[in-house]
Amino acid sequence: MNLSLTKTLIPSLSALCLGLALTGLTPTAQAQPKVAVINLKTVFDGYWKTKQSDVSIKDRQAEFEKERKKMVEDYQKANDEYRKMSESASDPAVSGDERDRRKKTAEGKLAEIKEIEQNIQQFDRQFRTQISDQIKRMRDNIMREIIDVVTSKAKAGAYNLVLDTAAESVSQTPVILFNSGTPDLTEEVLTELNAKAPPGSLDKANEPKTP
Repeated sequence: MNLSLTKTLIPSLSALCLGLALTGLTPTAQAQPKVAVINLKTVFDGYWKTKQSDVSIKDRQAEFEKERKKMVEDYQKANDEYRKMSESASDPAVSGDERDRRKKTAEGKLAEIKEIEQNIQQFDRQFRTQISDQIKRMRDNIMREIIDVVTSKAKAGAYNLVLDTAAESVSQTPVILFNSGTPDLTEEVLTELNAKAPPGSLDKANEPKTP
């Protein structure tokens, strides 16, 4: 905290304490919220739909890499052909007209190479956009389902607040520094979420599909 800000707050805090003392409303007299905790990362990673989504993303990635590999092979092949054409167009043993004809053929191949290059770049951009949208959509849907179950459990347990023990601040430090005896809903929530998991989905979800 900035030092100047601290100095500014001191008089205000003193005035607040004095006001509470005069009115008889001390902080300890106020109703304490009923709090529970949950490790959201454990729940998210352990949910069968998350595992299923991960497999879907990996399969999509594999398809992309397979198709891109073919495009790159075509690109390399075109480059090899262009190199041979260029050498052929410089052959002093042929007539000038033939060299001009071969040169034009090589220029056509060069235009083809540039087109393939642009297609690969566009293919990469489209995939990054599509896969990013797919991941966000899946993540949002899964989070909604998790929050619905957490909300239901919180209401059933009359909790006013549920805190995520896996949460980190913007500086990547833990938000919750100490926790002792607070009810933990992690296993309870995860069990309910996985209650309707298809047979084998929790054990084999991380195995990629056979091509």
